[in-house]
Amino acid sequence: MVTPTIISLRPGATESAEEHGILSQTPTVSNRQTDPSPDTTTRPSPHESGKRLARRGDSGWWGLHSKTCDDPVVIKAVFFDGDQTLWDFEVLMRRSLTATLTQLKALRPGIRTEDLDIESVVADREAVAKELRGTEANLERIRLAAFSRTLSRLGLPDDDLAGQLNAYYLLHRFDNVELFPEVVDALTVLSRSYVLGLLSNGNGYPERSGLGGTFASVVFSQDHGVEKPDRRLFDVAAAEVGCDPDEVVMVGDSLPNDVSGAQNAGWRAIWLNRDGRDRPDEYTPDAEISHLMKLPKTLRALQLVPSTSAARP
Repeated sequence: MVTPTIISLRPGATESAEEHGILSQTPTVSNRQTDPSPDTTTRPSPHESGKRLARRGDSGWWGLHSKTCDDPVVIKAVFFDGDQTLWDFEVLMRRSLTATLTQLKALRPGIRTEDLDIESVVADREAVAKELRGTEANLERIRLAAFSRTLSRLGLPDDDLAGQLNAYYLLHRFDNVELFPEVVDALTVLSRSYVLGLLSNGNGYPERSGLGGTFASVVFSQDHGVEKPDRRLFDVAAAEVGCDPDEVVMVGDSLPNDVSGAQNAGWRAIWLNRDGRDRPDEYTPDAEISHLMKLPKTLRALQLVPSTSAARP
């Protein structure tokens, strides 16, 4: 077995698009038509070579990327994890639960609710998710069942109240997403050269996270009944963008889910290690970065290294 060459870009000054030279990778389009919109951006003909246009972000820029990935760039698609990669779900979840528990204590004041804390509610959710694994994949319904469990544990069984708490939590959870500071800039730069996708075990919908129109493919485990690191989810994502496995890169913070899962499906994998964690020996990402603006340079370097990811039966 060939030992992977791990490309590691450690913390440092944020690199600009010009420093990465990423603009030189913009796909060349030989047949353009004038955009009738007020701006002067030109867009390639939708009929050129039977290729599909994929929207790139909210700025209105369109790049020519083939759904069959037939441009000459070796790495053609980049998929991202959501939670802890594009946004801090742990902080968001705890803030939303704090607001929800405050609401519960206002609706049901008394000794049964006054000492209720976040950790016990998190534990209820984890227990319910474990019990429902294989029978329920929808995360919003799992959260509802968890609130029902919490109320029953308190001696306050009430399905209507559980529904109110779930709705209140989801409102806060979806309306208060805060992207990591570099996310928008990094995705904007990368969208000029790669097909972008979201591959997540969560339910951070791009249109509710400030990233509407950014991704050509969005794959949630809850929609397919399997979770990362199951290779079947990676196969679904690769098929959606029409790429072979070795033409796709996964970027995420989880070594078992994002790195091993991707590599076992024949993808390359970049470990996002924001906090400088030690890497266990059993994991060998193709590259490691501390910041998403390191990605353009890392992807260019990765193309020079033969892929060591091999899909395993």
